[in-house]
Amino acid sequence: MTLITSRSRELKNQPFTAERSTEVCCELAKEFEDKGEYEAARKVLSAQWRGIGERPKLSGLEPSTAGEVLLRAGTLTGAIGSKNQIGEAQEIAKNLITESLTIFQSLSYRKKIAEAQTELALCYWRTGEINEARDLLQETLSRLTVDSELRGKAILRLAIVEIEASQFNKALSILTEYAPLFQKINNQTLKGSYYVTLGNVLERLWETEKRSTYLDRALVEYAAASYHFERAQHRSYLANVKNNLGFLYFKINRLEEAHQHLDHARRILVNLKDSGTVAQVDETRACMFLKQGRLTEAEKAARLSVRSLEKSGRHTLLAESLITHGRALARLGNRSAALFAFRRAIGLAEHNGSLNRASEAALAAFQELGEHLAVTEGRQFIAGRGLSEQIQSFEHELIKRALENAQGSVTHAARSLGMSYQALSYMLETRHKDLLPQRTPARRRPRKDQ
Repeated sequence: MTLITSRSRELKNQPFTAERSTEVCCELAKEFEDKGEYEAARKVLSAQWRGIGERPKLSGLEPSTAGEVLLRAGTLTGAIGSKNQIGEAQEIAKNLITESLTIFQSLSYRKKIAEAQTELALCYWRTGEINEARDLLQETLSRLTVDSELRGKAILRLAIVEIEASQFNKALSILTEYAPLFQKINNQTLKGSYYVTLGNVLERLWETEKRSTYLDRALVEYAAASYHFERAQHRSYLANVKNNLGFLYFKINRLEEAHQHLDHARRILVNLKDSGTVAQVDETRACMFLKQGRLTEAEKAARLSVRSLEKSGRHTLLAESLITHGRALARLGNRSAALFAFRRAIGLAEHNGSLNRASEAALAAFQELGEHLAVTEGRQFIAGRGLSEQIQSFEHELIKRALENAQGSVTHAARSLGMSYQALSYMLETRHKDLLPQRTPARRRPRKDQ
């Protein structure tokens, strides 16, 4: 019998007072949180809190218990909202956790103050407010002078904040300095989180500095994280690590190992009914199938990803999957469907203000459709379909840079852009005539005498 099962039976069978019953519900909800079972935690709290957007019932509770209910409701709102991409969830979570923090401060509960600040910092990180998250965590760590699981959690979140800020060496320094603390901690989830965070920063350093030692270490740390998450029975975190490993193996062209890890991640996520993350795994698998030339499998995986994300409302991820689906369709010869996918990706990216993603979709269309796009669409793809001037500018700069690097050779520039000579020539002669002087004159072949 697991601890959570035991506590659930205790809650049902013991004649608790209302106050004690609420305390036990909060304790049990926190145990579910630590396992990543957020929906189970919400159900445990259902007598006090019905879910995101609902005000917890605090009437008749002692201040300390009311503060705990608010903290648990806020933490779960942030976690569930992040997982399901629920708008305004993080702001709601911030308000609940801040209210709990105010109560704990009035009671001078130092440990609960630190816990609330650590959870609040996570909400700020999720909304991209990096400086606020960093300030809260640094203040928290200044008070947590004794090694503990709570101190370890705050350290990990500070490292994650530095990774988000692209301060990779700073994050590595933090994780290295506090390695002895995580060696002593018995919490398997926290240990796994340490190793996966360390793997993340080492992977980023490998990408920026191209040092193979970072890559080797990242693979080792991810493997260690998998071990500890398996011991903790934290299935969602284990799936995330497998997904990370799969993507990393994809980057280094070890595709069979990549497929193994992604398949493992997908099985876990399907069992957890986490369709959003399943869709992201499918998109990665589609990219790998494309790289291997397995076009039918790539199209199927990308199509599954698109269908799932269409139901989720996660438009940025949907645009990415549409680009991959468009590539697969184009290489299978289904150009009309490919063009439709690229246009949808551009529209979604523009709607969400993601210029880089919109530019990526436009470039993918040029690369994959080439002369077909030029002959059948003319200027309509660029001018008649709502593409912004900024994206046209992106295309202009891309071609200009390619010509400069190729010293004016259209053939070499086209090759570097992944398109044909004819497609690039058409674009120069119709949309970017100002770049024509940068091309080297085309050499005429001497005619043979008849």
